[in-house]
Amino acid sequence: MIIDMHVHIFADTLAPRVLAQLEQMSGLTAVTDLTEADTRMRLREWGIDIGVMMPIATKPSQQRTINDWAAGLQGGSLLSFGTVHPAAADAGAELRRIRKLGLHGVKLHPDYQQFEADDRSVYPLYELAAELDLPLLFHAGFDPVSPSHSHCRPEQLARISRDLPDLTVIAGHLGGNCMYEESLRHLAGRDIYLDISLAPQFISHEQFSELIGRHDPERVLFASDCPWTNPAQEKEWVERLPAGKGIKERIFWRNAAELLRIQSAKSGM
Repeated sequence: MIIDMHVHIFADTLAPRVLAQLEQMSGLTAVTDLTEADTRMRLREWGIDIGVMMPIATKPSQQRTINDWAAGLQGGSLLSFGTVHPAAADAGAELRRIRKLGLHGVKLHPDYQQFEADDRSVYPLYELAAELDLPLLFHAGFDPVSPSHSHCRPEQLARISRDLPDLTVIAGHLGGNCMYEESLRHLAGRDIYLDISLAPQFISHEQFSELIGRHDPERVLFASDCPWTNPAQEKEWVERLPAGKGIKERIFWRNAAELLRIQSAKSGM
């Protein structure tokens, strides 16, 4: 059983244009065409049982449309988080609607959405997410859309975790893409989830093992950031960890299944 907690998909009408833009900006080559059909097929080929989509509203006006689409996409091998834009006047109401739609959490991307993750003006939104029991997954660390400034760094996530202990925080990219020493210093051992997406592209397996080894194994989530990596890379790195079968099982699927409150006949939960 493997659950990939960080997958990106776009509507068929948008996917070709978005794919070209993102490949040009990032310098990466996508391993899917960003559509639902291709992503489902690829995940199946790669041995991923469930992929969890992470949509992003880059404008306040996009929230409702994206969340309706994401809710309609759920089923079988795909689940989804929702998204809100902190600048939207109805962001709180949309959080409540995300819960009613049956989406499993909320993705925030402070670089695309242009806000500092630990800005106190955003805390009421975080507090409502905690009240609604909606996990928040933050893109953390470097992103090519904002190359000179990261709006969500490990120390900011540590501050949010301290200030809002009831909030379930998922730190994407091991807590900070290309900021792994900062993650080790500020996040290792803290009551915060780390997803492992993109790690094989930017750090050594030794660094990866150290960071995972110093964190609570019940707070590590398998993730790839598909289509920007093939999950086979992350799978190999988890398999190579100097850890027992039980810990690897937790990383591959059990932690995510418990977090998302999902059951699987395959898993025996």
